[in-house]
Amino acid sequence: MKQNNPPKRITSTILNALKGGVVPRVGLEYVAVGRDKEIDALLHDIGIIADGGASFRFIVGKYGSGKSFLLQTIRNYATDRNFVVVDADLSPERRFVGTKGQGLATYRELIKNMSTKTKPDGGALPLILERWISSIKTAVANEEGPAADELLFDRLVEQRIRRVIGELEGMVNGFEFSKAILLYYKAYRQLDDPLKSKVIQWFRGEYPTKTEAKRDLDLNFIVNDDNWYDFLKLFASFLVGAGYHGMLVIIDELVNLYKIPQSITRQSNYEKILTMYNDVLQGKASHIGFLLGGTPQCIEDKYRGVFSYEALRSRLSEGRFATESVKDLLSPIIRLSMLTHDEMYVLIEKLMQMHGQLFEYEPEFSQEELLRFLDVEYNRVGAQSHITPREIIRDFIELLNILLQNPGEDMEQILSNFATPELLGEADGFLEFEI
Repeated sequence: MKQNNPPKRITSTILNALKGGVVPRVGLEYVAVGRDKEIDALLHDIGIIADGGASFRFIVGKYGSGKSFLLQTIRNYATDRNFVVVDADLSPERRFVGTKGQGLATYRELIKNMSTKTKPDGGALPLILERWISSIKTAVANEEGPAADELLFDRLVEQRIRRVIGELEGMVNGFEFSKAILLYYKAYRQLDDPLKSKVIQWFRGEYPTKTEAKRDLDLNFIVNDDNWYDFLKLFASFLVGAGYHGMLVIIDELVNLYKIPQSITRQSNYEKILTMYNDVLQGKASHIGFLLGGTPQCIEDKYRGVFSYEALRSRLSEGRFATESVKDLLSPIIRLSMLTHDEMYVLIEKLMQMHGQLFEYEPEFSQEELLRFLDVEYNRVGAQSHITPREIIRDFIELLNILLQNPGEDMEQILSNFATPELLGEADGFLEFEI
């Protein structure tokens, strides 16, 4: 784990994102606390994917419990371990299937956000293809020497490319996928940027009709709402041939399926999840992992949630022996409990140091003051069941901002205005009252 000394650019991004209630895409390692067991379980999955297997997990937690934070942390771990990661948030316009191309919209978002270690912010597909072709050319040049005939050299490079993509042709839609890769190599060799752009468009699912794909690329196939999952599996196999360990697919905000008003549409989306889940567990998918994030309600509700689809409920329901304190982290669902009081203390201490570094002052808050802040947060009405790390973090950064801008104020004075009667030692006066 890195120490709390990130560059100011990253510090600013982290604090602004957390204050706004969202998860930063960079610098998570500087503020990560707890979740060690969950991270270890997911890293074990990543090892299985690298060995040629597949994984499928649901990450379930309340709003603000750290669900998205965990997903982004694993995303960063995966890219550091030479994986390609694609991620998307579901929305009314992005689902697994839909009558208006919502499944295809999800695929487009995933491919748009394709990330690697050297290109962590998405849009990595062209870079992956270029580097792969370049590495093949380098390998052939090293074997043949500088005096190799140009035509022979090109033929040897194409042979190696065909060797990699030959394994894809036996997969569903693999033949057209392989043709597209060869077409990209042709455009690369001829310095034909418009053709390269069109091939990338095809990979991204941006060709609206087969007629246009046939006219521009001589391909008889396009990505659509029905086959986009097959394309993810093709990408995973291709990426392994291109030197990566596999592909991780992260899809958050499953609650948007729960919110679909039409039961038939909801069931169709859950059926798609079942297809993907069965593929993974039956060994029909390789070098690919799925992480789906959602709230307990969108998973467990028997009328609208994932569990309303009986085939999924019977597969995902916990057995008799797992409890809140004794969890099975190898099960399909990882349920996030709230961070402990001690973990939250470590987290706000890290945030305090980062705030001081960003605004160039030495934080002078004592351990007692930090504990006092947590007491105020945890003793608010309803906190036992509803307080989340997101709210505590937001409040703490706001408190630091206020104290920085108002030097005459002190933490104790501000906190005393929000303390409950119990913390003020006045509880006895509220034990009995008459109306």
